[in-house]
Amino acid sequence: MVAVMRFKRILDPPKETAASAPGRRAKAASAILVALSLSLLPMAVFAQASPFMTGATALQANLLAWLTPIAIILVMVLGGMAMANRMSWGWALGAILGIAIAFGAPQIVSWVRGMFGV
Repeated sequence: MVAVMRFKRILDPPKETAASAPGRRAKAASAILVALSLSLLPMAVFAQASPFMTGATALQANLLAWLTPIAIILVMVLGGMAMANRMSWGWALGAILGIAIAFGAPQIVSWVRGMFGV
């Protein structure tokens, strides 16, 4: 008989009282708040910058910092060799093309990406 009474208490939910209504409202409000914050989570994730792009941007800045004095010295050496008539003009054109590619790389990449719609 005692086992039947315990089983009956488990199956029958307790009666709602006036005191349990505010607790139920608080639980519902917290559930809504959690659902709202979880629904906004993807927006917060997409707002972050890509670690690859951050690293690539830092690499590009470092390369340009190193290439600037090298390009200046290269142009000076090419000018001196041209004055002494000791160089092939192919070297001069190659150096100018290399400098243009090195310093114009971001514009070249954005141009190619624009051509393919990426």
